Amino acid sequence: MKTDYKTTMRNLPEAASPLYEKVKGYVLQNISTGIWEKDQRIPSENELVVTLGVSRMTVNRALRELTAEGVLIRIAGVGTFVAMPQHRSALLEINNIAEDIKGRGHRHHAQVLTLERVMTSPELTLSFEFHKRQQVYHSVVIHFENDRPVQLEERFVNPALAPDYDKQDFAKTTTYSYLQQTTPLTEMEHVISAVPADARTAENLQVALGAPCLLLRRRTWTGTTVATVNSMTYAGSAYTLGSRYKPAPRN
Repeated sequence: MKTDYKTTMRNLPEAASPLYEKVKGYVLQNISTGIWEKDQRIPSENELVVTLGVSRMTVNRALRELTAEGVLIRIAGVGTFVAMPQHRSALLEINNIAEDIKGRGHRHHAQVLTLERVMTSPELTLSFEFHKRQQVYHSVVIHFENDRPVQLEERFVNPALAPDYDKQDFAKTTTYSYLQQTTPLTEMEHVISAVPADARTAENLQVALGAPCLLLRRRTWTGTTVATVNSMTYAGSAYTLGSRYKPAPRN
């Protein structure tokens, strides 16, 4: 039986009376019933205009709002897709993103963009608690979940603690796994921010310029020596960061 989509629109709840809300309801209904699956490209704006008998402005507003709510992902020149569910990574722990992704039954792979030695900037020199500028390792890696980029990882590594860092193939093993084996972690520091995607982040995470992202800045220590200074940028539509813990009992 052929579906009468315009009848479906009329039958959506009256609480969603504005036309753009009815378009949102139609999209959500197709997602919740499995007609449109996660990561699937949905019909274009023009196709929805024809199918639903509403204006392009109405469809555009509905899709923009659903994108802002994390239901859809819009990639310029490619189309609009059903977003993957947001996944949570522990904020107060250091986890292997590859294991997190595999633990959800999904595929992980990584693309190494940069692996080099660089001279520390004044700011980075202070972060490493060096007395003067010196060379450190620098790596930039994109992590993918089911072929969708979800994390842009940038690390600066103290060569005194991981002397062969630049000789590793981080497409085959994660930086996390190598560093865990090489320089034991004894302390860490986290700072998290909400940031708009700059041009580099937008390109690498395949999000719109200015899209909301989560930036996790992290330093780790081995003993009293700073081992790494890192930043992990997550596509805001794909990840949340959080933790649950019990406070220490008061004396």
